[in-house]
Amino acid sequence: MTQQNTSSVDNRPKNYIGSGLLFFSIFFTATIEATILFSCFWLPFEFRYKIGKLWCRLMLWIMEMTVGLKYEVEGLENVNPEQASIIFSNHQSAWETLGLRYILPTQSAVIKRELLYLPLWGWSLLLLKSIVIDKRNARSALKSLVKDGTKYLNEGIWVLIFPEGTRAGAREVLPFNIGGAMLAHKSGFPVIPVVHNAGDFWTRYSFFKYPGTIKVKIGAPIETKGRKATDINAEAQAWITTELAKL
Repeated sequence: MTQQNTSSVDNRPKNYIGSGLLFFSIFFTATIEATILFSCFWLPFEFRYKIGKLWCRLMLWIMEMTVGLKYEVEGLENVNPEQASIIFSNHQSAWETLGLRYILPTQSAVIKRELLYLPLWGWSLLLLKSIVIDKRNARSALKSLVKDGTKYLNEGIWVLIFPEGTRAGAREVLPFNIGGAMLAHKSGFPVIPVVHNAGDFWTRYSFFKYPGTIKVKIGAPIETKGRKATDINAEAQAWITTELAKL
């Protein structure tokens, strides 16, 4: 596979039709999904979550049909659905926000407060037990993450965190924020590191998507009990950085 260099011009053929169909499908089906979620707000969380997960599965199929984008997963043996964990994943595109929800156990995602300003789409995220943080107020964001994250972990719900805090370029890993590691430190729940190369095919902020197979690798659990947050972060970031270079 040819690695994409985000610092140079991308000369790959542009798939206007496929990328356009995918763009339309995301917004059209997301509106339907959000409407269904609201109509089922009174039903148990487990049922609402299955609706969200089904939508993610649908989108993964549509990606394959429209732009030829597939995925493969390595390391599923490191996932124990009975042991709630904190997922640390690198962040390169929108793909992982959908793919990881489908691949990994029931989870709560950390989202920025601004997403709640989106009618239907943003509001529906609250029905999936998302952890809402105000990125403009670091202290408040950390407090919300630790409080709500610990609550959900104790309920058996995994927590998905992108420690970089923003999307990085393909083949790039940005410095990790301390929030996720602090949640791990305070709660004592293990961290599951996850790495992928979605940015090679779904470039950040790009309309165009390219055919290929996204590789996802799941690492062994990182023990967090009795460890400093900085040490947890360092181990997770080192693993993700090393494994990304191998994909």
